[in-house]
Order: sequence, then structure tokens, then C-alpha cells
Amino acid sequence: MDSCGLLCKYIICFFNLIFAALGIAFLGLGLWLRFGYNTRVIFETSILNSSTFVIGVTVLIVLGVVMLMVVMFGDYGACSGKKCALEVFSVLLFMLAVAEVVVGVLAYARRGEVGERVAEFYNSLYTLFVSTRDVGLGVTLVFIHNMLHCCGVTGIPLVELVQETCPAPSGFAEMIAMHTCPGVIRDFFNYNATMVMGFFVGLGALLITTLVATIILLKQLKKDLTSYAAQYSTVY
Repeated sequence: MDSCGLLCKYIICFFNLIFAALGIAFLGLGLWLRFGYNTRVIFETSILNSSTFVIGVTVLIVLGVVMLMVVMFGDYGACSGKKCALEVFSVLLFMLAVAEVVVGVLAYARRGEVGERVAEFYNSLYTLFVSTRDVGLGVTLVFIHNMLHCCGVTGIPLVELVQETCPAPSGFAEMIAMHTCPGVIRDFFNYNATMVMGFFVGLGALLITTLVATIILLKQLKKDLTSYAAQYSTVY
């Protein structure tokens, strides 16, 4: 295999390393939310706006499984030089790339509805934590609150039911009232829709880059196989 083929192989392995980490994170979070002692009740009863929560958790699980399947075919094909595995890998990459671009465009076109759905998902997590005080849910809320710099559904630290998960105020005004998380989520999708679309399109571009590397590697393997067959026929 020449230097170009080796470079493509390393690109595929690097991509799979990132994809495996994301797939494990999505699948682990989804399974925890689906089968956790304090969250599985949502899948058994129709409470807490559960439809949005259930859809979100299901998407996490399915996405995690698909990503790990892609990694499995990619690593096996790149490391063992199996054309069949690389062909399946390339098909899955193409489908994911198209899906990423479509999701990005739809998220941009329907940013108001998307923001509302994500805000409902947050409200479900919030309500669950208030009623159960589950440590895992608390860690999730801490991550969301610090990432968005918001505080629960009221934004008032003195009366907020999840005040212990809120970030430290950055000024005197925030000691009285901070931004509410559902409002921040809606505003984020309304005012940063272009950035959200760019993220999905950029991820799609990464997938296409890896797809190109896979196609080049497939051609390299085919060339090597043809060369080997020619040498074998000459000898015998």
C-alpha cells in the first residue's frame, strides 16, 4: 500500500475514534435515561410531556447504535483490508452524510419548533429531578446550566427548586435573577439557527471527507489485488 493509501487508512481510523466516543456517549446516556430507576417510569405512563422525552431518548439510543455499527465496519475494513466491510462502511457514511445535511436544513427551516421541543425535553428532565433528586439527573442539569449559563425554569436563585445545579452568578444582577433555561434554549435555536445548520453541514462534510478516503482506499486495495493476481499468474 502506497503513502496515499496509508493516509486514507489513518483518516478513517481517526474519524472512527471520534465517532466511537460520540456513539458510546449517546448510547450510554440514552440507555441510562431509558432504564434508569427514576426515568423508566416515563416510558410506562403518560406524564411529564413524555412524548418529547421518549422521542429524544429513542433518538439517542438509535443514533449511538448506528454510529457504533459504522465504526465497527470502518475499523474492520481499514485494518484487515476487507473490501466488503469498506463498501458497507462507505454506504453507511453516505447515508449519514445525507441525513446530517437534511437535519441541518430542517432544523434551520423549523427552528422555532425544534427549540420548543428541546425546551420540552429540558422541562421533563427538570421535573424528574425535582421529584426524584436523582444524582445522575442532577449532573445532567449542572452540565446544561453551565453550558447555557441559565438557572432552571424561574431564573431566580432564591426560589429556584434546582438552585444547587445553577452556575455561579457573574454579577449582582444575576444574584437576583438569571436567564431561564427554556427561554435560553428557544432563543438559541431562533437566533443561532445558522450556526446549528452549519454544525450539521460541517459534520456532513467530515463524513464526506471520510467517504472519499474510503473510496480511495478501496481503489488502492483493488489495485494491489490486481497487481498480486498478475504476479501470481506470471509465476505459475
